Amino acid sequence: MKTIAISGANGFVGTSLTNFFSSFRYKIVPLSRDILNNKSKLEKVLNSTDIVINLAGANIINRWSESYKKLLYSSRIDTTSKIVNAISSISNKPKLLISTSAVGIYDNKSIYDENGSFSNDFLSNLCQDWEKEALKAKSEATKVAIFRFGIVMGKDGGALQKMITPFKFGLGGTIGSGKQAFSFIHISDLLNAYKFVIENDYDGVFNLTAPTPTTNKGLTFALGKTLKRPTILPVPEFVLKLIFSEGARVLTDGQSAIPKKLLDLGFEFKFKTIEETIENLCS
Repeated sequence: MKTIAISGANGFVGTSLTNFFSSFRYKIVPLSRDILNNKSKLEKVLNSTDIVINLAGANIINRWSESYKKLLYSSRIDTTSKIVNAISSISNKPKLLISTSAVGIYDNKSIYDENGSFSNDFLSNLCQDWEKEALKAKSEATKVAIFRFGIVMGKDGGALQKMITPFKFGLGGTIGSGKQAFSFIHISDLLNAYKFVIENDYDGVFNLTAPTPTTNKGLTFALGKTLKRPTILPVPEFVLKLIFSEGARVLTDGQSAIPKKLLDLGFEFKFKTIEETIENLCS
């Protein structure tokens, strides 16, 4: 039985991964804060671990005060650094570290595969530093895979749960202009992508997004159609800036990414479009 250690195991994706891999008879070890903050405990756990999945990080959709930006940074880079340092210190190293990043690393000027050009804003720089820290774990014994997430769509948590309530009451609408890109992935495809990479021993950078990115307007239309509700109340950009300050850019300034590497390796997506995704999750 293979062992997977997961940081951020209590979040939406972490809980989903725990349940998913447990059903395939993997042993799951959550890397709690207590373990992460104790070097000897962390080394002991990782010394008997085959795969490490690093998901830890404070919620990106929030008001970005200067103190919260520091938390966004430390919760990702410092946690990753602890894992990397522990891996380098032990003799029986995990075979694979899968560390998280986001498609927010790219600029919004085009549709990008994994070789797309990066932006130079806070979110992109955060992702770049996060990836650089994870890649320090790479050695002859340990492979490193970087998963750049789009917006993860699922029934039991994540972005959709937050979006769906106003739509159910007929109060849903586009965010800002609605023209901004919306790269997403169904939780089922995300879970299977982890399994695909782990079981085939792959490494490198992967966009974890559906093959057909959409726009905020496309998302809004799909939600309205499936829920049979009007979508006539747009949320003005200035309102989001009042609520989220600089963090509003996550909602108003999307990136368009495609999962070229997964597709080239033969991974098959079950939910390729936003319409298929919303219909499955909301009907």
